[in-house]
Amino acid sequence: MSDAPPQLGDIKGTSGFSIPTLSSTSQQSGLTPANGSATTSNAQDTLSSAKNSVVNTPVADAVKDQQAKTSAELNNLANARKVPETRTATDQPLTHYHSFFYTLLSWENPRVTGITYASVIATILAFRYVPAASWLLKSLWISLGTIALVESGAKLAFGGSFAASLRPKKYATVPREFLEASLEDVEQLINFFVIEFQRVLFAENVSHTIAAFVASLTAYFLVKIMPFWGLTLTGASVVFLTPLVYVTNKEFIDEHLSNANEMVNAQSAQFRDLAGGHMATAGSTLKSYAGDYTTKAQEMVGGATGKRSPSSGSTVKAADFPTAPKQEPAVSEKLVPEPQLAA
Repeated sequence: MSDAPPQLGDIKGTSGFSIPTLSSTSQQSGLTPANGSATTSNAQDTLSSAKNSVVNTPVADAVKDQQAKTSAELNNLANARKVPETRTATDQPLTHYHSFFYTLLSWENPRVTGITYASVIATILAFRYVPAASWLLKSLWISLGTIALVESGAKLAFGGSFAASLRPKKYATVPREFLEASLEDVEQLINFFVIEFQRVLFAENVSHTIAAFVASLTAYFLVKIMPFWGLTLTGASVVFLTPLVYVTNKEFIDEHLSNANEMVNAQSAQFRDLAGGHMATAGSTLKSYAGDYTTKAQEMVGGATGKRSPSSGSTVKAADFPTAPKQEPAVSEKLVPEPQLAA
């Protein structure tokens, strides 16, 4: 018996040992081309059912519903940009941003307003904690340096231009219509702030002026102890959340405001009545004092006149005066002696 391993040809066909082949394996496993296509079809069905189980779930339906509502609210906010019929005290028209900001801050479209508020807060925090300017400059110099290096290497090595293959056939430009529309929007936005500042400054609405006074006074004290980004964050939160609190508790706040208004009106009426009574009393007192002083002044003036004039009991008659002559008096002629000459 040889110690060499048996060769494939030494194995007899009558032995119980057989070498598996691809055909025999396929036959034993029962896989045929038809069964392979069936397996692929089953896999596709499984993927389709999995997709349907993900897409047609209540969560997916809720997401689609929220997307549709958000899109509708965005359209409502865009359509709200109309010039309101209300005019200023100087009979000037308002801007379409008055309607836009009123609709935005009144939470008539809560999803859009919430997204806007979250975007403002995220922007403030990003400018505070993210070095956006540094990243922008870094990406700019890396991009320009890479392009310059690759372009220089391509011209030295191949005598061609690498940037020319990336360069568009026509450089992008800003359409004139877009610029005109943008400038018109910027003009309306600037006029919105200018008009509102003047309306507050000249007390077109006293409540708005009082609110602006309270806000400016609070900001004056807060800026001493709070950084600018924190003050901006607080201001944005007040602007967005104050209308939300009012809308949520409108009945409660309106009731208390009505009671406060009635109390103020009652106190004002009482003050007016009290002031009117005091003014009437003061007027009568002043009138009596004026009459007394007038009488005393007249008496003093009359006493002084009586001392300078004759007594009230004596009367002056015409017989007390001599009769005036009616003819000229006769002139008597006197003889003047002539002078005598000495002998």
